[in-house]
Amino acid sequence: MDPFAAAVDAAATLARLTGRHHHDVAVVLGSGWSPAAAAIGAGEVVEVPVSEIGGFPAPTVAGHSGVLRSVEVGERAVLIFVGRVHLYEGHSPATVVHGVRTAVAAGCRYLILTNAAGAVNPAYGVGQPVLIRDHLNLTATSPLVGPPPPSGYPPRFVDLTDLYSARLRQVARAEDATLEEGVYAALSGPNYETPAEVAMLRRLGADLVGMSTALEAIAARHLGAEVLGISLVTNAAAGHDVAIDHEEVIAAGAAAANTVGSLLASVIRRLP
Repeated sequence: MDPFAAAVDAAATLARLTGRHHHDVAVVLGSGWSPAAAAIGAGEVVEVPVSEIGGFPAPTVAGHSGVLRSVEVGERAVLIFVGRVHLYEGHSPATVVHGVRTAVAAGCRYLILTNAAGAVNPAYGVGQPVLIRDHLNLTATSPLVGPPPPSGYPPRFVDLTDLYSARLRQVARAEDATLEEGVYAALSGPNYETPAEVAMLRRLGADLVGMSTALEAIAARHLGAEVLGISLVTNAAAGHDVAIDHEEVIAAGAAAANTVGSLLASVIRRLP
């Protein structure tokens, strides 16, 4: 099926299963961020396994549960994707961004994309949230590769100058003035980077490195949504003589998830 039509169908199924026919904000939680879902909003929660919605494969990575929560935060209806799927699981770019396209089809004007990231910038510490100012898409692909979007959708040659909304970053900093900003490098994974690759990323201007987010941000911006990206530093990038372990990444994310979840709830309430 055409991926845009698939997203429209999924949004219709989502509305039926949640009883909410319009959502305003979507949040995609990264590795280990699952506890943040409850901190974002716990009132009138409807949980739906993504496998019941259509077009969503089951995640195969620890720390990604494959559950979608619909909840009200203040006056806004919020979709929370408790985990995501990745290119390295063998999925196409269209599958990776299906959740984002579904969220926009469901009415979401704002997309908050979170991830667990390695710190290329040595000034960042484990447990620190960092706003994404820009990214380096080093996955060698894009969700806009392939046939052109159907009639009625924007052309695929989307301008990414304002990919990560400066306005939404200001909203986040109004809630927490200590938030740093950085450039996120997206690689395909699943292996972690070598010390030489991290040195290369540093020279290219990256502050953070991970295996998600970039394709979702492109898909969201193509459809006109505003994007706020937040990385949670869960480890130092390679080259610091400390082995990187996925279980430790998940643990670091879980340790900070409640605090960051509360931050996200406050940001959602402040959205213009």
